[in-house]
Amino acid sequence: MATSDWRLEGEWIKNCNCAFGCPCDFNARPSQGYCKGLVGMRITKGHFESTSLDGLVFAVTVDFPGALHEGNGQMQPIIDERATAEQREGLFNIMSGKHSAEGTLFHIFSLIVTKIHEPVFVPFEFSFDKDGRVARVVAKGVLETEVEPIKNPVTGQPHRIQVVMPEGFEHRVAEIASANIRSTGAIKFDTKGSHSSLANVVQTPEGVAA
Repeated sequence: MATSDWRLEGEWIKNCNCAFGCPCDFNARPSQGYCKGLVGMRITKGHFESTSLDGLVFAVTVDFPGALHEGNGQMQPIIDERATAEQREGLFNIMSGKHSAEGTLFHIFSLIVTKIHEPVFVPFEFSFDKDGRVARVVAKGVLETEVEPIKNPVTGQPHRIQVVMPEGFEHRVAEIASANIRSTGAIKFDTKGSHSSLANVVQTPEGVAA
């Protein structure tokens, strides 16, 4: 697999329709038998070759009819409208998986997604507090999601739990939280009180660096 010089460092959100704990992280089947969700990132520091990606935001909505490893998925890239033509090309090159080693996040996605909807370029709002388990992402006109702590059903107090994946291809450690999602782009779905993972990540052509 050909690789290039790229790096994405920043704040990572994965929200989906599953119950808290995302069965995919445990190699289990999705809670409802299918997966509809999103990943999103605010790049605090990044590049593709000589093109800086600092400060940009992107998201991807996905739809899989079964477990992710069974494939046949759909995705729609949602890109920060501030990205220049060179930055858009850099992000698409990374997302393509063609510039990543086998078994890494974007390479795996390239194998399990069979339909890619036309990308959209929109303004983003992005707020992120991993330790507080609070986040919000708005991609104008196509996606809104809010994250809050899981609540104890008896006391109503915030419940904290982490998932640690020493060999994870997405992240190493994530705070688990509760998400509401409204996706109105090419992949439409609506959830309340579903799964969220919040993490700080560093992705490279060779996989997760941190």
